[in-house]
Amino acid sequence: MGLTGPQCRALTLIKKSMPQNDFAMIDSSATKLVLLCLVIFNTVSSDTPVTYDTNVEPIFRQNCFKCHGEDKAKAGINLQSYVSALKGGSGGAVVVAGRSSGSLLYQAITHQNDVTPMPPKRPKIADDQIETIRMWIDQGLLETSKSKSLIVKRDIEFVAATGSKLDGPPPMPETLPEVKLTDVHRPFPVIAMDASPWAPLLAAAGPECVQLYHLESQKPCGVLPFPDGEPHVLRFSHDGALLLAAGGRPVQSGKVVLFDIRTGKRLTEVGDEIDTVLAADLSPDQQQVALGGSSKIVKVYATKNGELLYKMGKHTDWITAIEFSPDGNRIATADRAGAIHLWDAKTGGILLSLTEHKEAVRALHWRPDNRILASGGEDGKLVWWDAKDGWPVKVHNSAHEPERPKGYYGKLRGGVLAVRFAPDGHLITAGRDGKVHYWDAEPGKLLLTFQVPGSLPISVSASSDSKTLIAGDAAGQLHFWKAP
Repeated sequence: MGLTGPQCRALTLIKKSMPQNDFAMIDSSATKLVLLCLVIFNTVSSDTPVTYDTNVEPIFRQNCFKCHGEDKAKAGINLQSYVSALKGGSGGAVVVAGRSSGSLLYQAITHQNDVTPMPPKRPKIADDQIETIRMWIDQGLLETSKSKSLIVKRDIEFVAATGSKLDGPPPMPETLPEVKLTDVHRPFPVIAMDASPWAPLLAAAGPECVQLYHLESQKPCGVLPFPDGEPHVLRFSHDGALLLAAGGRPVQSGKVVLFDIRTGKRLTEVGDEIDTVLAADLSPDQQQVALGGSSKIVKVYATKNGELLYKMGKHTDWITAIEFSPDGNRIATADRAGAIHLWDAKTGGILLSLTEHKEAVRALHWRPDNRILASGGEDGKLVWWDAKDGWPVKVHNSAHEPERPKGYYGKLRGGVLAVRFAPDGHLITAGRDGKVHYWDAEPGKLLLTFQVPGSLPISVSASSDSKTLIAGDAAGQLHFWKAP
């Protein structure tokens, strides 16, 4: 945890209150105690209600009223009263209850690149003032200590899905063809994996193949050939009978293949890309395949004949993730610039754009009940989105923060590399801190953490009964844990 403005100023006062040599000779444990006290104080104070009348109005008076007050309201923005501050200006509201990152006011005072900085042509206001305004927004824009939060309560409780199980035993490999594995000089990283929604079966990416594992024995039980190149995406169909494998060869070719999981037969091939397919998914009704990659365009094909149905071209960077919603009505897509879009799966029309990530989004996944979409990115953020209107229900800014080096007190950030909901609504994530986190179905509540020894976890999944958690790492190893 990095020090806030008030903490830094307090530590500076401690330094100035004693000779330099004396401060340098302070026992390190005492210094840590001082810092710990400052952190504890900040944590306690962050729970104190922040109101417009007591805390925010004095900051606006000091910094803003000259241009955004009763006498002059540039862009129609008047911050001199609570009502007018909430009303916003000619461009709409400047504060959004519960979401400082999506509030124009907060973006302006933190001098974000795409927003006109405030105050103009001056340094940012003090860090503790910025933090006060952030807390005021995120606590719900209270006017006084007796006011009620303006944050709308949301119905996002997990509801178990019934699924689409086939009659009879769940599909398992039966008569797979013989496959000669490709010789490799080093272990192939497990860049993709998926578990069957009904059977104790795991599919994991291998060199020009898909390796199948029985989850009860955790032993290999078959191989599917993928001579098309590296499989970057693996997805079981909702009934578990089909496996989608997507990938290719960089700057050469890319495609999506659908396999019959019982026989290993290639049922269909979709797409003819000139680069590797980096993201793809199969619709719940198995009628559509969506794919994307370096072209920055999402393409949707019909599985019955491979016909291109439509393209979606709003992304400005490589497509990194594609997910059909569990009900099949929407498609979520993400890119390296941090953008996430929701589309109508029937027409390809844009429905929502979700803005929270500032760097590449590495993974998307829908909660099985269709209510929540989770995303993780290189900016260290893990976000639970309300799928109904794109509201970020919970934003974890440092979901995989790496270990702090000794003597370092600055801000640390770890990227989120993989995100996957278990069938029971729990969330599994992996990140650049080398750990796998297991989260409650209630957004933001961390339950357990697992360390991946000696390598970086880059893919995750969960068994059909949600009792086994799996991670694949950059060294080609699989790791298994039991969920509580």
